Amino acid sequence: MDMMETFRQTYLEESFEGLDLMETGLLNLPEGVPDNEKINEIFRAAHSIKGGSGTFGFSEIAGFTHVLETLLDEMRDGRREVTQESTDAMLAAVDILRDMLTKLQNHEPIDEVRAAEVQNQMEVILGSAEAEGGGENSEEVVVATGGEWAIQILPEKELLQTGNEPLRIFRELETLGELSVKVDLDALPDLATFDPESLYIKWELTLSGDSVTEDAIKEVFEWIDGDGAEIIITAPAVAKKPVVETVPDPIKDEDKPPEKTAIKAKEAPKKAKKSAAQPAAKAAPKQEGSIRVDLSKIDQMVNLVGELVITQSMLSQFGEYAEEASDNNAEGDFSWVDKLKEGLMHLERHTRELQESVMNIRMLPVSFAFNRMPRIVHDVSQKLGKEIDLVMEGEGTELDKTMLEQLTDPLVHIVRNSIDHGIEIPDVRIAAGKPAMGTVKMAAFHQGGNIMIQITDDGAGIDHEVIEAKAIEKGVIEEDHNLTQDEIINLIFNAGFSTADVVSDISGRGVGMDVVRRNIKGLGGSVDVKTKLGEGSVFTISLPLTLAILDGQLCTVGSQTFVFPLLSIIESIQVDQSLVKGIAGESELYKLRDSYIPVIRLHEKLGVEDSKKELSDGLLVVVESSGQRAGIFVDDLLGQQQVVIKSLENNFMKIAGVAGATILGDGSVSLILDVMDTVSNHKAPAPASLNVA
Repeated sequence: MDMMETFRQTYLEESFEGLDLMETGLLNLPEGVPDNEKINEIFRAAHSIKGGSGTFGFSEIAGFTHVLETLLDEMRDGRREVTQESTDAMLAAVDILRDMLTKLQNHEPIDEVRAAEVQNQMEVILGSAEAEGGGENSEEVVVATGGEWAIQILPEKELLQTGNEPLRIFRELETLGELSVKVDLDALPDLATFDPESLYIKWELTLSGDSVTEDAIKEVFEWIDGDGAEIIITAPAVAKKPVVETVPDPIKDEDKPPEKTAIKAKEAPKKAKKSAAQPAAKAAPKQEGSIRVDLSKIDQMVNLVGELVITQSMLSQFGEYAEEASDNNAEGDFSWVDKLKEGLMHLERHTRELQESVMNIRMLPVSFAFNRMPRIVHDVSQKLGKEIDLVMEGEGTELDKTMLEQLTDPLVHIVRNSIDHGIEIPDVRIAAGKPAMGTVKMAAFHQGGNIMIQITDDGAGIDHEVIEAKAIEKGVIEEDHNLTQDEIINLIFNAGFSTADVVSDISGRGVGMDVVRRNIKGLGGSVDVKTKLGEGSVFTISLPLTLAILDGQLCTVGSQTFVFPLLSIIESIQVDQSLVKGIAGESELYKLRDSYIPVIRLHEKLGVEDSKKELSDGLLVVVESSGQRAGIFVDDLLGQQQVVIKSLENNFMKIAGVAGATILGDGSVSLILDVMDTVSNHKAPAPASLNVA
């Protein structure tokens, strides 16, 4: 059962990948005469999902996918052109299949009402007069059903070795009608040359029945026809049992006229209740998920483990040398010490390389998040009547898998905003001297030790005067504020901030943007926006490469050691007391060249009593977060080192201004500062509970 569950999970994962491939193919499928290469690629993905579903008893998926497969098959054969209606229906079918697979993965009942609606929509298209050759000039097509079908099975010798069992095929054919079987033993060798794993016989079958169709027979042989055996199907003579219809194209066995399929769609939920009851009663197991890893990454890690084993062997020998030298009271012969140091250097290098190799396994290209965007752009632009060109760059840039999963929703929200409120409608764009088609560009790239993701649109931009007026109205800022234009624009990230001009049923620039910032911040990153009225906006997301390890700068505050994320530090300076303005302990500013930055006393924020109090006795660590700079006062700076982040909230409690904790080389625990929270909330008083913490 454990092995079957493993296969089931593998099937589900491969099916999700197949759906992504189908969605991408459908979005790139031009209208008109079908592109054979694209149609075949989509068909193969659908066929694999349908074929595997029967193995695990997913009959709902098999039945639903068969209708989608029929529609694609007609396009493959050139009997039907690609239309916007059929593409939209197939995209809706992909959504239904994705939902079905998700429900099956979580052992939840499938929403068969919605599935039946979309299935009915595809069946109506199959029965419509839009297929190629339809309409007034459609010719009479003779569809043969019933009668005696002649079937020849000419298997390859290796058929049995691929797991196929002819007897099962015969039993399946018997469900369609009356079956008679004739065996051809002419190729059977003598006993001396007989190979028990090979197949030497052929069969001639006769299948009779009033409702037997060629499609139903082909479906039985779909796994071996052309791949293990040659199947020759001869239809009965038309004179025996003809059915003459004036139709645009042959409709497959279970496809009914539209008025009948509508009844089928309404009755589907009644059948669903019985099948859904059983899995719904089970508790949904926790899905751990999996990740596909390039073989070269595994090879690299295996090689590094081998190097570590060699280094460990060297160090073991050095231990013996040291013990022997001690027993002999050797003086002056410390050559083994040099070798020990060399071995430790090897150990340090290999350990770091192994760490990087292991972390690299979790890295996936950002295309996993980007690939959802073409569908978003397609659906939203169609609904709004806008023309959008989506450009994606740097899809191969890699990011931690956990971060990718949590990044998708913020990206979707920003892209929808860009289309809804950034890009103008074609008439407005043309009047402004722009091309009718707007452009949304998504780019991912490395900058320093961070991953940067930029979403750029060439739309109308954000009017800072509108933002300012609404912020004053809501009491977010005072009328006599001294905020810069960029700081005003960034007010859209405040919780609940919105303007009447930007609210819609699709998105709202401001509505939900606080959630975007919170989610990005939860990943240890930041989000910023730059805009120019009439030219467009650029949203920039900055993320660390991984959630598990960061490069840190150690500092002391009193007897405590804290860690700054190294990438947030601009510089560190000795304090010149003459450049400090304000009231000590309340609101202090430091003049750093041509601008003033707030001074944040870390010992006050984190309740450390034995620290230095005079600014001139310590250092200011100048940090930057979301475009804001501040000077954080500490006693002294120590060294830099990579630290492994441990969740403080899961193991202890959540503390404002603290992102997590780490264990230093001497075994002590050090808190990792949340620079973004510290800078943005530096005026808030420190809770008394921090002293206890």
